[in-house]
Amino acid sequence: MPSGSMPVDDLIAKTRDWRGAAIAKIRAIIHEADPEVVEGVKWRRPGNPNGVAVWEHNGIVCMGGILKERVRLTFYAGASLADWKGLFNAMLVGNKARAIDVYEGDGLNEGALKALIRAGVRHNLARAGPIKVRKRHPKTSRERSPARSTSVRVSRALGNAGGISKKPFSAGKRRPPHSR
Repeated sequence: MPSGSMPVDDLIAKTRDWRGAAIAKIRAIIHEADPEVVEGVKWRRPGNPNGVAVWEHNGIVCMGGILKERVRLTFYAGASLADWKGLFNAMLVGNKARAIDVYEGDGLNEGALKALIRAGVRHNLARAGPIKVRKRHPKTSRERSPARSTSVRVSRALGNAGGISKKPFSAGKRRPPHSR
């Protein structure tokens, strides 16, 4: 297991009931499906001081959250993955994530779960693609166009800074209708 596994070990150790055992089993399945996966714990907060176990391979593949009465395995790009065995049973609305809720006594279809994990990794690798080099647009470059620089030079030579009149508006005269 990767060197960053200590926080996940701590998460499992702090959860001493069936939910810790379920996360440990899910973790073993994930590492069997993708040995190169990197794990860690993220999103620690007062409501959940242990955080959420996260498995990444070129982006987040899945997250294992320990909830009050269940363990939730959330696939970040789950809506993009084909779920042939119907494992997704939570977070079915929306266009991004899907989840598998595991309750006490539930069995896991290890083969289908491994297939989902591999599909998530393939999705992340395909999404990355080659690095694109952006070309600078000619109008956004530092050089000014000749027409603009000429008009600025002419207006400054005439004593007008960029076309703005230096004379204050006199209160006695009526404003033109377009400036009201």
